Amino acid sequence: MKTCRVLVLVFLNFYAINANPNDKFFPFGISEGDAALQTGDDEVSQPLKLKRPLQFYDTQFNVVYVGTNGLLSSQPPPKEDQYLSSGFPLSFPAVAPFLVDVDTSVGRGSVYYRSDSSFSSLTRATQAIQQAFPGSQFRPTHLVISTWDHVACFKEDASKGYWVSSFQVILAGNKTDTFALFLYADNGTQSSENSRDVMGAEAELGVLAGFSRGDTSVTDELYHNLYSSMESASKLFQEGNSGIKGLWIFHIGSSRYSFQKIIGAAGPLAESTEKPITTTPIQDHNIPEEHNTVTPALIRDEAETTPVPPVNGSASPSLCGSILLDCSQDGYCTDFPRGPCCLCRSGYYGNGRQCLPMGVSQRLNGKLSGHVSVGAVDVQVDKADVHGYAVPGEGRVYVSISPIPPQVGWALMAVSPLVSTFGWLFALTVQNHQNGFSITGAEFSHRAEMTFYPGNLRLNITQQARGMDYLNHLKMEVHVSGNLPSIPSGAKVQFQPFKETLHYNQSGDPVITSSSLHQYMVVSENGGSETFSYLLHQNISIQGCENAPLTIPDFHQLSVEHVMVMYSSEGSILKYSIINTVGPVGGELPDLVELNPCQSGKHYCDPMALCLPGEGLQYHCQCAMGFRGDGRNCYDVDECTEGLSSCGPHSECVNMPGSHHCLCEAGYEFDFDWKVCVDIDECVLKLCHPLASCSNTLGSFHCRCWPGYEGDGFLCQPQKQVELVMSVCERHRDSLLKGLQSWGGDAMLQDYIPQCDEKGQYKPLQCLGSTGHCWCVDSRGQERVGTRTLPGTAHANCDQPAPLVPRAETLCERWRTTLLSHYGGQPDPQDYVPQCDARGHFLSVQCYGNSSYCWCVDSQGREVMGTRSHDAVKPACISSVPLVVQSSVYPVVTSSPSGPALLFAHGSEIQVIPLDDSHPVQGKSAVLLSEHDSVVVGISFDCQENTLYWSDMARRSISKVSLVFGAEPVTIIHTDVVTPEGVAVDAVHRLLFWVDSGSDQIEVADLNGQNRKVLFDTGLVNPRAITVDFTSSTLFWTDWDRDDPRIESSSLDGLRRKVLVGKGLKLPNALTLDPVTHQLCWADAGTKKLECVAADGTKRQEINSELNYPFSLTVYNEHIYYTDWERDGIMVINKVTGNHTEYLPVAKDNLYGITLIPSQCL
Repeated sequence: MKTCRVLVLVFLNFYAINANPNDKFFPFGISEGDAALQTGDDEVSQPLKLKRPLQFYDTQFNVVYVGTNGLLSSQPPPKEDQYLSSGFPLSFPAVAPFLVDVDTSVGRGSVYYRSDSSFSSLTRATQAIQQAFPGSQFRPTHLVISTWDHVACFKEDASKGYWVSSFQVILAGNKTDTFALFLYADNGTQSSENSRDVMGAEAELGVLAGFSRGDTSVTDELYHNLYSSMESASKLFQEGNSGIKGLWIFHIGSSRYSFQKIIGAAGPLAESTEKPITTTPIQDHNIPEEHNTVTPALIRDEAETTPVPPVNGSASPSLCGSILLDCSQDGYCTDFPRGPCCLCRSGYYGNGRQCLPMGVSQRLNGKLSGHVSVGAVDVQVDKADVHGYAVPGEGRVYVSISPIPPQVGWALMAVSPLVSTFGWLFALTVQNHQNGFSITGAEFSHRAEMTFYPGNLRLNITQQARGMDYLNHLKMEVHVSGNLPSIPSGAKVQFQPFKETLHYNQSGDPVITSSSLHQYMVVSENGGSETFSYLLHQNISIQGCENAPLTIPDFHQLSVEHVMVMYSSEGSILKYSIINTVGPVGGELPDLVELNPCQSGKHYCDPMALCLPGEGLQYHCQCAMGFRGDGRNCYDVDECTEGLSSCGPHSECVNMPGSHHCLCEAGYEFDFDWKVCVDIDECVLKLCHPLASCSNTLGSFHCRCWPGYEGDGFLCQPQKQVELVMSVCERHRDSLLKGLQSWGGDAMLQDYIPQCDEKGQYKPLQCLGSTGHCWCVDSRGQERVGTRTLPGTAHANCDQPAPLVPRAETLCERWRTTLLSHYGGQPDPQDYVPQCDARGHFLSVQCYGNSSYCWCVDSQGREVMGTRSHDAVKPACISSVPLVVQSSVYPVVTSSPSGPALLFAHGSEIQVIPLDDSHPVQGKSAVLLSEHDSVVVGISFDCQENTLYWSDMARRSISKVSLVFGAEPVTIIHTDVVTPEGVAVDAVHRLLFWVDSGSDQIEVADLNGQNRKVLFDTGLVNPRAITVDFTSSTLFWTDWDRDDPRIESSSLDGLRRKVLVGKGLKLPNALTLDPVTHQLCWADAGTKKLECVAADGTKRQEINSELNYPFSLTVYNEHIYYTDWERDGIMVINKVTGNHTEYLPVAKDNLYGITLIPSQCL
């Protein structure tokens, strides 16, 4: 349909194909990451899914559709003939900067769109909105940008030509509010060449511009039009409500209050605008007052540094959005006449970009490198460690540098600028002068030249301060080069107190300079001494805020009261100690006048306290911010443990001296304001395979191969019509070989083809064809860093484990170290010493020395009540700490068994072994499902729905998954769960039963987790295994109570509870029901027996009395299968003969639950 309805005068200029993009537009196009709308008439984009929602009126949406005809909508718009002729209000929600009949198949026009959260775009949007809405502190966190570039509009008679225009819409939102920016090209609407004969009244287009709510049931504003029927749409290009021609800004939605009307900007008028373009009174245009707080300005005496005053009683537009991320978390931003600057808040000092609490000691970390000649010896120093410690309240600084070779270490004792700069940063201030950190905030470049006399030897020193790291430690890089006079080994260097005048040059780029002559004395080991001197020229370049000139005196005096330096050849350590004060030049007091201890540094305040001078020699000590105490003894406040931190959800609090930091959890990142952790949309990073779909989840994401393809989502291949399940390595190998064959050739010398072993896994050593380039890989086929070798060189040892990464000492290890120290390093056999595993976690079983007096503990080492015993067989404790499993399998079902199979739990994995007439085929075993950070204990299978259920001790939950390729697990029980163990499915009554050994309860729920009910919460101590006989509606469970082990039964509704077996038991771990004989069978890790009884407790029968340490068992045909903790595998027993028939070693750690998929289910 080529028709135009509402009238607008067309400008009399012609469309130029190569016209330049409008300068006011936000960057757009394919190069900016935009998607291009399909060429045509009445096209609609695929849904643009937003990471964070937007507001429109009082509703919220997170999907945007872009239409060819100059509109955005939160739902797919109807066909154009249903709305182009109707005008506002529309039947659907719409943001329409230029609603007209557009066809991009004519001419060279295109429509682009994207979601954007880049810093440059957000900053630009922030500035535009805050200028258009004076006093508003709105700062967007995400944008939607859509651009119609030189798109063509047709009149009713297409043969008479078309008109071309360019316009753009920006939706800018944060958690609560959304603004819209309409941008129109400076050259307005242009006509094509064959439309010259329709100028004047006939050259009119039908254009709508504004917002349509789409909900005709409301009685409030249904739509908002930018111009009335009596006005021309040329107004869009010639005017603007923001003070800029062709830029219109609107507040279009909020969740903070009942938002019922679109609010237009009330900013400065555009060039040709005679009055503000609004539809509501101007006083209603601002965001509600309680949300309009303006950052307090810092008032100074100097006019040039006074913050921008309000205009006409209202706050001026703030430009702080452009630099706010540069400000310290202990600082704030304020506007000065020439622009914004960062300042430190009260109780802190610095340059605003780096702020430290007053009175808190400070650390320095850095590196020293360079090339120095001492006499005829040239010495190279490569990244020696520099560590420093400053006490600003006393002006004391300590610095150590190591390792420094002895050839240059003795000579460097004469180089005081290596430490004097750090001393100036944290010098004690007198008479309201500022030390170096107050001026620079540890962002500066220091250059010094030392000329030593006699000899005229010169040494150049460069120090680059890089600000603070995340622990608030100052970062410094030092480089030295030149020549040094020799100092004998074992000698000492002494400096007399001296003063140095620092000149602050504030014209142009701020720089601090000084020139001075210093003396030092070298005292040899035999007591002889000699005095030398050096001339020092130095300058410090400062990165100040040009909008707020430095308001400090031109000259300062740095007084160095004490310098101590020493070198130790044993540790190759160079150590300095220095005391500094900063004050006015010539501001010394007469020697007879005694300084206040706060000014002299001779006070007794804690290093983490402020010294507050009083009258005369009186003073008061006050602990610095983040510390508490009496001032003479101050202790750090742990904001993390005391609940005083500012860390929000999905973040981790890290305590630091005097402060704390917030770190986002894995899968999260800081929002635009660097305060809130928000989910990372990994799908935007395109981590999945091109043939896979990606779904983002909170803190994670899922990849799933498209229909017709198979794999883990990170590697997807076309489904092969073969029953054999190929491994990742085999699929990888075959896909590359197939690709080579499609090119008509075989693998060449330089082609890489993965090498797989007999089990289909990647061989540890991989090579590039026959070139000789080889490297080691992990189980996923990923190259191990540092293992690649060149042709002709020896291959890396791929069997050697990767180097261990140092880790912090765990609670178990600290406790163990403390007790060993208490026992003098030699505990007696009866003494308790915590037993820790290789990762430092508590072993689930703890004992006194080498005795059999043992008990179970949780992950924090706390005893599990009811588990303590004095027996040769240790208690059957389960660790809740997940195993570290290097698995490439993503948490989806990787295969569906095609025949009877065993399923068993191993740590975070559920594995499957096919059965061939009751005999396990271990060669075809595979990981069915892997969930990281899990400890799967009990498992049970539902034949009716082909679904597996399991308990997860680490996640304290119960989950299920359909055994279909690619199915994802679903958690059905996740609240009020402590230590879930055995689970059992009643396939007939559609119920799920489970035991919780932490809460000592047995519960039941529907198979979807609904209608949950506690059956028993008394009379249980250590319940473990559970099974159900749906034919008799009877429930059975074991309790390995160390004082009274037993097997009990009840009806499914919890009635008729009784002890079924109460004698001859010690550790009844495993329990199952034989579906053929209807016998109840159990395995006891204490008696080492496998026994069975009838369902009523009679006809007790011993099957085998030579078990090791059984945990779980199941029955199929003539065989019984059980997991064994001592053998770390699956044992098979013929239930007729009672003999062991097979042993399947499948793990190096404890195995847990085991169940069966019988052939009747398939």
